Amino acid sequence: MSPILAETLHDGWTQSFEIDGDMIVDRKSAFQHVQIFDNRLVGRVLVLDGIIQLTERDEATYSEMLSHVPVCELGTVKRVMIVGGGDGAIAEELLKHKSIEQIDLVDIDGDVVDLCKKLLPNVHNGAFDDPRLTVHVADAFAFLEDENAADRYDLIIADRPDPVGPAAVLFETRFYDLVNRALTAQGVAVFQTGVPLFQGQELTDTVRQHAEVFAENGTYLVVTPTYMGGFMALTWASKTAGVRLGDRTRHDEVAARFAQGAIATEYYTPDLHFAAFDLPAFVQRLVDA
Repeated sequence: MSPILAETLHDGWTQSFEIDGDMIVDRKSAFQHVQIFDNRLVGRVLVLDGIIQLTERDEATYSEMLSHVPVCELGTVKRVMIVGGGDGAIAEELLKHKSIEQIDLVDIDGDVVDLCKKLLPNVHNGAFDDPRLTVHVADAFAFLEDENAADRYDLIIADRPDPVGPAAVLFETRFYDLVNRALTAQGVAVFQTGVPLFQGQELTDTVRQHAEVFAENGTYLVVTPTYMGGFMALTWASKTAGVRLGDRTRHDEVAARFAQGAIATEYYTPDLHFAAFDLPAFVQRLVDA
């Protein structure tokens, strides 16, 4: 029988993956336990501290919705910061937009970046070779605290893990203050905010913090099957009143922009873009709380 990797992210619920062949990577970096293996159903899998980060089979659902929703709707995104994202999946989606001129990918764990460059080519698809992408092996807090970060980015994507270990600081109000300062007047930030069915307090707390820090904020959804629990919440925020995502009056504009860019996707469509802002009742209650 094949060896098993079991993930227990939520108390009382475990999901298991058969490991095909040998574990490819199983070691500790300076920050976390890194594992990479193959599974016959979902392809290559990246695990950090026992928590599934992505699989080749369904990573596009998550990375496409974090990337294409803000870029296609805003239409003015030229300079982007990715917090985390060392696997290159978000960068790969952003680079499909010719309008984007510069991406700063800031990940604290250089070992993860190097391993993903080498071992996850079907995830990043050569994104690390694009001259528009600059990788900074650095603490995102320190990077954002630098004066040069102020008013710099049209889009900031926090591709953060769950709020444990080194990622916990990426859920603090101080982090949101720094993100707000780093946005341009027309800029937007988007954040991974957990699975509401099991991590409802995380969504409620994040929305409350966003309301304290930003001028506008909201929530939309994506389904990534290997992030167990159904819908995943993606939250967005902006520093300027009136700069919003999910404006249905922009549907035709978004559809035209998407078609003109001839962007290949597995999950994202302009129709799905706006449908993602229709929240189930239990998610809306968490937001309203």
